[in-house]
Amino acid sequence: MGEGRKLNCWEYQGCGREPGGVRADEMGACDAASDGRLDGINGGRCAGRACWVVPGTLCDGRVCGTFDEKYVFCRKCGFFEQVQEEEGASYVDYVPLLVMMAGSAEE
Repeated sequence: MGEGRKLNCWEYQGCGREPGGVRADEMGACDAASDGRLDGINGGRCAGRACWVVPGTLCDGRVCGTFDEKYVFCRKCGFFEQVQEEEGASYVDYVPLLVMMAGSAEE
């Protein structure tokens, strides 16, 4: 990949659910854009490049549920594929992300 800035999911999808976004008041700010537990993972802000492990993200115009319910669809998402390609060997897969989220929830 070139040296361009890496997009977060809300920028790629244009969902408007980032804090202050056009749909944040209507639908609520998305946890992928506001939860700092995964900040910096895969080069993103908050969970912006790990949205597939965050419940309640907006996928194809609808709010998706838990990881188990949505991951099968996320694996086919162009953004998911883009993050994997951009990160290459540095890509952080879902298992360590889920462990990180569970560990920080217990604290």
